[in-house]
Amino acid sequence: MTIGFIGLGRMGGAMAGRLIAAGHDVVVSDVDQAAVDVLAAQGAQVANGARAVADSAEIVFASLPTPDIVIAAVLGAGGLAEGSRLRIFVDLSTSGPQAANLLAEGLSARGAASIDAPVSGGIKGAREGTLALMASGPAPAFEEVSPLLDILGKPFFLGETPGAGQTMKLVNNLLGACAIAITSEGMAMGIKAGLDPAKMIEVLNGSTGRNSATQDKWPRSVLPRTFDFGFATGLCLKDVRLCVAEAEAAGVPLAVGSAVRTILERTAETYGLDSDFTAMAKLVEADAGLDPERDA
Repeated sequence: MTIGFIGLGRMGGAMAGRLIAAGHDVVVSDVDQAAVDVLAAQGAQVANGARAVADSAEIVFASLPTPDIVIAAVLGAGGLAEGSRLRIFVDLSTSGPQAANLLAEGLSARGAASIDAPVSGGIKGAREGTLALMASGPAPAFEEVSPLLDILGKPFFLGETPGAGQTMKLVNNLLGACAIAITSEGMAMGIKAGLDPAKMIEVLNGSTGRNSATQDKWPRSVLPRTFDFGFATGLCLKDVRLCVAEAEAAGVPLAVGSAVRTILERTAETYGLDSDFTAMAKLVEADAGLDPERDA
């Protein structure tokens, strides 16, 4: 089967690579020529833009950074929707339910189906095929692409309502960001009181305070002070902003989520949008007057 793939960043490139390794013919496109070259070296065919991808493949995946970029790549001039062969579009990006609805409506008018299937599991999960994929859209289209999603990880079908998968992903990312924020505060409190941070993580992971941050972010990226878990502060901030906006539109107050959004905004201002989202810990430490690198 020939499969299209646009968006070959760290996540998209790894997922496209898995499809190639599974024996599929994959035609790719990205604005970053270096990223395209990496996939070409793995055996991918190269197309000149999104429309050309959809002229070659009936099923096309996308992994792109923002809702606006996804919408433009699909429905804009020269986008996938203008391709002659496109039947099913699968959005692996975190682009939000409003974008999912626009894509479903726009593609339906052109006789194509749209599946939103945002992923969770990071770069490691993308490379190893252990992602969680939160999918929604027309059931027949989901059944057709399920064998491909199985190559990327474990798909969860959340129903035929456009955007259901996106809503699930926003909830997931909100909880993940909250875990980092609250763990940052608890750790700063303990460190200031003289507790050893490594011992604190050991205790938390054996107690009821354990969470995704104590179990992987701190051991891998915060305790060693590398802050390189693999998810940019800017992308995390984008997701949390999307989540808070969607919740507000639905009449669901997110007091904690809004506070975490503020922490992420300050982290982005202090360390840059390209910093790792675990840099939230550094921000909270600085607020507490701590400097673990200096005091090590």
